[in-house]
Amino acid sequence: MNRKNKDILTIGFALFAMFFGAGNLLLPPYLGIQVGSYVWVTIFAFSLTGILLPFLGVLSVVQSGQSITDLGARVHSYLSPILGSIIVLCIGPLIAIPRTAATTYEVGILPSFPNFSPILASILFFTVAWILTIRPSKVVDIIGNILTPVLLVLLLLLIVVGVVFVQGDYGPTDLTSMEAFSLGFIEGYQTLDVMASVIFAGIIISSATDKGYTERKSKIRVVTYSGLLATFCLFIIYGGLLYLGATSGVSDLNIGRSALLIHITQSVLGDYGLLAIAISIALACLTTAIALTSAFGIFFNNLFNGKVGYKTLVTICCVISAILAVNGVDNIIQFAYPPLAFVYPVVITLVLYIVILGPKVKRREPYIGALIGSTIIGFFSLLKVLGLLSPTALSVLDYIPLFSIDLGWIVPSLIGFFIGLAVARKSESPKSSAP
Repeated sequence: MNRKNKDILTIGFALFAMFFGAGNLLLPPYLGIQVGSYVWVTIFAFSLTGILLPFLGVLSVVQSGQSITDLGARVHSYLSPILGSIIVLCIGPLIAIPRTAATTYEVGILPSFPNFSPILASILFFTVAWILTIRPSKVVDIIGNILTPVLLVLLLLLIVVGVVFVQGDYGPTDLTSMEAFSLGFIEGYQTLDVMASVIFAGIIISSATDKGYTERKSKIRVVTYSGLLATFCLFIIYGGLLYLGATSGVSDLNIGRSALLIHITQSVLGDYGLLAIAISIALACLTTAIALTSAFGIFFNNLFNGKVGYKTLVTICCVISAILAVNGVDNIIQFAYPPLAFVYPVVITLVLYIVILGPKVKRREPYIGALIGSTIIGFFSLLKVLGLLSPTALSVLDYIPLFSIDLGWIVPSLIGFFIGLAVARKSESPKSSAP
């Protein structure tokens, strides 16, 4: 294997492991028991927000420069620090990182050691994460070369056996095909991967640069191929886990996400499967915690111009995450819905418009208009999730195309983009000469 292909494998597996964490492991099976025979349309929808958009997020950054700062600069100088801080807090100590430790405890430890303290488990988890994160230059190689291949093999074993020896028929569902698509699309938000992608991109680009890919074309090529490898791995794992959920024979929607995964593992691999899933859980969660904690430290260290040290920030992140992790997976996921309902439309709009239209449209006004449109819809989506909208207000908002299925940001962002484009073209038009 030549050096370039080896680098692509290392970086690609690292990116896969960064994306694939606690929520990613628990969400697809639970989604599967809700959609029944609509499993394939749901896999497609979930893949849009959980796989394709994160890949485009990485591309949007590498096309713009080196990090989210360069991406935000395409719109406004204030966008990167504001949006970046919100994103890093969500994918960091407020939601994603605590969820990694909570999942490790509930699925990886509790079934075998029912009396094990969640507080002690959280402390041990974040002690290991802190040790492995304290040297950021080694993060990508640690994840890509050692932890990810083991994780991938274990998950593939679970999926292949589960597909060959199907546990049951598709479960019943009250959803229509469109509702299943919408559910899959929105549940993809919970992976947090679109938001994470614009942060992880900086780590991946930095790794590619350190490996000698300093020219723009070679850097984009290596990052793109690495992203495609990560995308393929994610599709196989997500699709497999969702299918296992749909054919698990479980129809009780009150079952916990962790309990469902344990049930599937025992049904497919027997009692020994618990040990395998415990190892895979630990690897998935640990690799994600390492990447997210490192991203938190690097981002705020740069934001504060080095006035707060990387090690200090990593320590603060681990302490806060350890405290919040004891709340449990389901509570953390429920807590995540409101902020994600607001932030995701903004991030998706930024990523899609920069990737698709960025090479041709250089002015800022169209992107500002698109972000204003999606931000307004994100605000109303936040109120909807919090239950603060009256039935009358909801009926009015339903006139917005796709708002009823939580995709209402699409049309307003397009309208904002074209208004901004018209403003930009008007300002560029030559002024009439004086008589």
